[in-house]
Amino acid sequence: MLAEAVQSYLSVRRAAGYALHQVALHLRSFAAYSDAKAQNYVSAETAIQWAQQSPSVLQRARRLGDVRRLALYLRAEDARHEIPPTVFGKERRPRPAPYILTDEQICRIIELAAQSGYRTLRRQTYSTFFALLACTGLRVSEAIHLRYEDITPDGLVIRATKFRKSRLVPLHDTARAGLERYLKQRRPYAPFDDHVFISLRRKPLRIEDVESAFRTVADQMGLPRGRGRRRPTPHSLRHGFAVRALLNCPDSRDRISQHMLMLSTYLGHCKAELTYWYLEAVPDLMESIAERCEAYFTGGKP
Repeated sequence: MLAEAVQSYLSVRRAAGYALHQVALHLRSFAAYSDAKAQNYVSAETAIQWAQQSPSVLQRARRLGDVRRLALYLRAEDARHEIPPTVFGKERRPRPAPYILTDEQICRIIELAAQSGYRTLRRQTYSTFFALLACTGLRVSEAIHLRYEDITPDGLVIRATKFRKSRLVPLHDTARAGLERYLKQRRPYAPFDDHVFISLRRKPLRIEDVESAFRTVADQMGLPRGRGRRRPTPHSLRHGFAVRALLNCPDSRDRISQHMLMLSTYLGHCKAELTYWYLEAVPDLMESIAERCEAYFTGGKP
């Protein structure tokens, strides 16, 4: 019975645009665990026992959270379903502050990518790829999936990306010119594949390829690396774009709100709070916020 309820719950949420790959695995596992105990309704005790099978506390919290949301959905129609308490704490760690590259570092990354490896299309591929991330704020996956038809007179069409949203990203004339220079070399290299960026294997880039190429130039620059510390990644180019956009934010309260909403939409964020997260990243931004707050509480304009 719980297996049918799980399928109904997943169908409703997927119709709302959620993918839920890992959630589906968790809930089907929980349903099978409950069926083995001959339980047709969500039991808080059983849910905690099932979640405890994971090796880490964070994984237990995530598994239990998935069951809690299922129970909330089912209990709306049947009070026999119990909502388990959050005994394992929060499901997510605090989001770490991003590593923000300076304009000089970004230019150096692009320059080194254009010199890295053999004298092949690889150099143009990664220098253009990194430059595009830096000047548009695209996610790595979005740039990887770009196809010829996505380059339009109005900009780049980003199709059904994260959260199944599509959006249009305008291109500056210089960015468009750089992209066209690359495509003149790229088109004859793999004429039967219409992905904008390809590897030397004549296939679309993989995220591992991009990360490897980025690490190569980051190591040449002496940028930090390793787990457990703030370090640059290809996404740091996207973060840099967002921070530059915030640093250029207008002064008035209404225009700030409009600017943040437009930037959130431009970046493809599903929540404005994901855009405000960048405010923590740069001391200049935090100093500006503090100055405005001080001015407001001392009688000045916000």
